[in-house]
Amino acid sequence: MPSDRKVVLVTRHSRIEELIARFHTPDQARFYVEHLGADFSDYVAEHERYLVARRTVESALSSCARVQLLDRGFLPTYLFAPDDVVVALGQDGVVANTLKYLDGQPLIGVNPDPRRYDGVLLPFQPLDVAKVLPEVLANRRTAKDVTMAKATLSDGQVMYAVNDLFVGPKSHTSARYELRVGSRSEIQSSSGIIVSTGLGSTAWMKSIVTGSLAVTQELGGSAPPLAPGPMPWDVPYLCFAVREPFPSVATKTTLVFGTTDVKTPMKVTSLMPEHGVIFSDGIENDFLAFNSGIEATISVSERVGHLIH
Repeated sequence: MPSDRKVVLVTRHSRIEELIARFHTPDQARFYVEHLGADFSDYVAEHERYLVARRTVESALSSCARVQLLDRGFLPTYLFAPDDVVVALGQDGVVANTLKYLDGQPLIGVNPDPRRYDGVLLPFQPLDVAKVLPEVLANRRTAKDVTMAKATLSDGQVMYAVNDLFVGPKSHTSARYELRVGSRSEIQSSSGIIVSTGLGSTAWMKSIVTGSLAVTQELGGSAPPLAPGPMPWDVPYLCFAVREPFPSVATKTTLVFGTTDVKTPMKVTSLMPEHGVIFSDGIENDFLAFNSGIEATISVSERVGHLIH
């Protein structure tokens, strides 16, 4: 007998669908791809495998519960019910983008094409859903807790992140702000600040740390014996790094890497008259304006993600 609980299936557009939305017809999309020297058949194969995966998952879900299809583009405006079960049909970015809009609801990550995607956040394949979903509906499946980040602006706006928050300029210009962590503070000019969760330690933060270590070695400095590895997903703190800090008479570069938590939140006050932004998990078009006088308080969120495994 189907459950009374609703299951929300979050899907994404394939590359072909995105190209058709841009160029209006499949033939024009094909011409564009092949004109650039790319293999259009790979786009077709990806699209067809995703459709097969979606049909398989939809069928399994429909046999157990009411199903609501949701394109990932509508996540910012969708209101999830407290007892919803959510299924995200890969890639990893779809899982991360979905999780930050949830408040305790369990999330099942499904890999539509294991030959194409590694799927760190996608432990299940489409055929697994028929077994996994009944166990989740009956509360017999465990979940991994995921610490989330939260940015709260002085005007009341809030943004959550599963991987990381970016604080800085909207385009490739310099950001200017005052950064405060605990008793330390300084005015900085940089290309922005990355604040990472444990889950995000293998994402943007990893590239920043890797690049910094490589530059240090090339300049003759000594690198640490072991580069920082991935952090557990449930660590009770966030890690921050300032990108390309610029020293000057008016700006400093001593507070460029560290951690922040509930007891010691990070506070950033914008000194940018325009084009300052805060966005999360790489979704640049979903941002908070961060211009002169606005203060952002960044710390561990009261929300905890629950990723079924």
